[in-house]
Amino acid sequence: MVTVASDTYLNSSPMYFLLGNLSFLDLCYSTVTTPKLLADFLDNKKLIPYNHCIVQLFFLHFVGAAEMFLLTVIAYDRYVAICHPLHYTTVMSRGLCCVLVVASWMGGFVHSTVQTILTVRLPFCGPNHVDNFFCDVPPVIKLACADTFVIELLMVSNSGLISTSSFVVLISSYTTILVRIHSKEGRRKALSTCASHLMVVTLFFGPCIFIYAHPFSTFSMDKMVSVLYNVITPMLNPLIYTLRNKEVKSAMQKLWDRSRLWKK
Repeated sequence: MVTVASDTYLNSSPMYFLLGNLSFLDLCYSTVTTPKLLADFLDNKKLIPYNHCIVQLFFLHFVGAAEMFLLTVIAYDRYVAICHPLHYTTVMSRGLCCVLVVASWMGGFVHSTVQTILTVRLPFCGPNHVDNFFCDVPPVIKLACADTFVIELLMVSNSGLISTSSFVVLISSYTTILVRIHSKEGRRKALSTCASHLMVVTLFFGPCIFIYAHPFSTFSMDKMVSVLYNVITPMLNPLIYTLRNKEVKSAMQKLWDRSRLWKK
């Protein structure tokens, strides 16, 4: 985020503007659960009040869905850049990028609001042990003192549909890019550009689809999968994009050299 904001070229580029926003979402996404998760590792009494649990659930889905939509926007950005390079700066203007980023946030807010309303309307009068490292919809609604089958179907049609459809759109976008490029050299460059994006998409959407795209049932590996997409993937995203990108590495080196001069 600091690198993109401090470099004139990166800051003016639509792709890096979107990647900077993706980094901000990753930061928010990890912040929702990781501090509480780490604190629980150091505390024998792993407690969270009901209100705090619902707030954590809301922001988890808010930021998570916003990131899904933003990854779809980034795929569209790559499609325009590779398949229509002469029109790229015209199509992906700063105004359109801002609109798409705001739309991603709004989509995440609507999605999370629906999930949270469906959850808080359930009666909780019995067990209070959440079988997960943080509060998420599947383990929380399992504690409800009511038949949750219909609610589960509604939530799956929301979360499962968003994650699966976004993943299909992303894969279709990258496939279209590779199909429309006929030269081997062009396809190799396109594959190199999209490889990091595909890696991020697979690491993020794979676990999400596994968790949300079926009526909720508990598997022994659910907790490990939830940690993968909630903690590990946001941590890897900046590394994947940075280590495979010469422009970002060059800008980071300039920023580092500049900071050393300031210290002197």
